[in-house]
Amino acid sequence: MKFLDLAKVYIRSGGGGSGCVSFRREKYVEFGGPDGGDGGTGGSVWAEAVEGLNTLIDFRYQQHFFAKSGQPGMGKQRTGKSGDDIVLRVPVGTEILEEDEVTLIADLTEPGQRVLLAKGGNGGWGNLHFKTATNQAPRRANPGQEGIERTIWLRLKLIADAGLVGLPNAGKSTFLAATSNARPKIADYPFTTLVPNLGVVGVDGKEFVMADIPGLIAGASEGRGLGDLFLGHVERCSVLLHLVDGTSETMMEDYRTILAELAAYSPALAEKPRITALNKIDALDPETLAERRAALEAEAGRVIPMSGASGQGVQDVLRALWARIAEGREVDGDQEDAPWRP
Repeated sequence: MKFLDLAKVYIRSGGGGSGCVSFRREKYVEFGGPDGGDGGTGGSVWAEAVEGLNTLIDFRYQQHFFAKSGQPGMGKQRTGKSGDDIVLRVPVGTEILEEDEVTLIADLTEPGQRVLLAKGGNGGWGNLHFKTATNQAPRRANPGQEGIERTIWLRLKLIADAGLVGLPNAGKSTFLAATSNARPKIADYPFTTLVPNLGVVGVDGKEFVMADIPGLIAGASEGRGLGDLFLGHVERCSVLLHLVDGTSETMMEDYRTILAELAAYSPALAEKPRITALNKIDALDPETLAERRAALEAEAGRVIPMSGASGQGVQDVLRALWARIAEGREVDGDQEDAPWRP
């Protein structure tokens, strides 16, 4: 399945049906009068977050969603049939934006969450509504209300507890494959990962979701490489795992590059809790490992040595990630339970 995390969609709700001008004319009925029915209500356009989807690819092949209009009213006080609603089924974590791609309409982060995007037009009144003591035979009815037409953007941000960041070939896909059932592409050339991958990771009987995004390079915020197209997928994470290639001759420069690109994309993302891991230690001798770990710790603080290929230190990294995730969940729970204050 192809991955798509941004789609432009055109929607229009249905217009209301017109009211009916009709009079009751039946044999042997002494009193006639107006009996025109109301028009039906137009169909509305909704968006709903559903489970089982992780891409917006369906909206590449269909961008227009038009709800049906309500039917006109009829005689004998019969109301026209209402138009059917249209529901856009999107993955959990989808943001809905106005046409300017900035104004947020809704953020669907829970399965079953729904939002009304365009309400259907009301049906017009039939002439029965206009009967008065001085106007016993009104010959007027209201037209139906027009539908709403708008252009929106759908932007998917995958929901994960932890996010992997690092330069291409830092070992992110190898780490995800070693710790979960995810099977991302792994190769010895840069930009092996072209789309985000999710994996469920287990440690000490606990489980959390980890996201692997394509590697960043210097100038990604300006569009180099794959740019920062996929950084939005780690914005929702509680913690970031920064993997640093311990075999790189420019290790410190690599470390600073990632921090600079995170800050250029979003200061809030750069300030997220971050675990730094020195990867590929199986390819280093003890003396080189000690030197490079000390150099990295001088700037990054605590550094966990590990190897995704051999499994060394992987459990330590997972436990550190879970500690941060659990801490974040406790804070969120306290905020939910706290009394509201004006």
